[in-house]
Amino acid sequence: MSVFSTSPPNISVEEAEAIVMEYYGIKVAARLLDSERDQNFLCSDPEGTRMVLKISNPDEDRVVVEMQNECMKHVRDHCSRWEVPFVIPSIEKKEITVFDRGVNTYFVRLLRHLPGPLLKDVVQDDHMLYELGLFLGDLCVAMSSFKHPYAHRDFPWDIACIDFIRTHKHYVSEDVAILDYFVGHYEENVLPNISALREAVIHNDANDQNVLAYNDGSVRGIIDFGDVVYSFVACEPAVCMSYVALERDEPLGPITQVLRGFHDIFPLNKYELRAVIYMMCIRLCITVTMAAYRKNLFPENKYISVSEAPAWDCLLYTSDAADERSSVDLGG
Repeated sequence: MSVFSTSPPNISVEEAEAIVMEYYGIKVAARLLDSERDQNFLCSDPEGTRMVLKISNPDEDRVVVEMQNECMKHVRDHCSRWEVPFVIPSIEKKEITVFDRGVNTYFVRLLRHLPGPLLKDVVQDDHMLYELGLFLGDLCVAMSSFKHPYAHRDFPWDIACIDFIRTHKHYVSEDVAILDYFVGHYEENVLPNISALREAVIHNDANDQNVLAYNDGSVRGIIDFGDVVYSFVACEPAVCMSYVALERDEPLGPITQVLRGFHDIFPLNKYELRAVIYMMCIRLCITVTMAAYRKNLFPENKYISVSEAPAWDCLLYTSDAADERSSVDLGG
């Protein structure tokens, strides 16, 4: 079993409010937030102060939760111009508490809520996407000095773990040949040069629901460190590019702006620059494969497939565009 095949927590709003009172001594009103494999609640105290109660999947390892907390603190200490969440300690001064529900036990954290719009709520013009790339470059600079043994994990959302696509593509009801197409390009164009691809701990999930913005559209910070992993540095912009490309008629311009910004802060070598487009496509392949796999397990969780359809559209668009320029390297 893993966090991807184990049912997320099923804590009621009333239980969530009781947990915050019992462990943190704070009376709150809670409401459920969307989540892939954990359970999150937005909580407000009588003064209007907001917090996020995070209840981990029952199959999550405590050391992974500890790593997330340490990584957030590291980013705050090394990249203070950007906002990231911080943990509110319990009454017993613990950053992680254990909630025993009988059948399952859950790791519980209370985080400061960071207000303001998300990237999905602001206009994403070229300037804003370039600034998003600058932010990711800054984030990579800060995280490159973060070390943790449990970041070295076998994690399906890691672009380097293409085995997940191979072993789970039978859940996909659409054209599986598209997945084989992009895996083949990755194997041909990226794997021979992996010795030249730098590795570090990366955030690995800079999507438009995790990046914080100001009302003018400029980037303010990032949340949700649940997918932190030790992987190729070039995967950081590639993940963001895979989300920026969604639901766009012409994704090349927007993803180029993100990559330009990232490269201006954290310069990539020629092998990394060549690999990014293939990495982006592999991330999209993981998205559709994971959605198909987990929809089969948890058909009631609609959040699982929120990016599935636009990811398929982007993969089809990219494969068609590559075929039309077959005499030109896909990496440009």
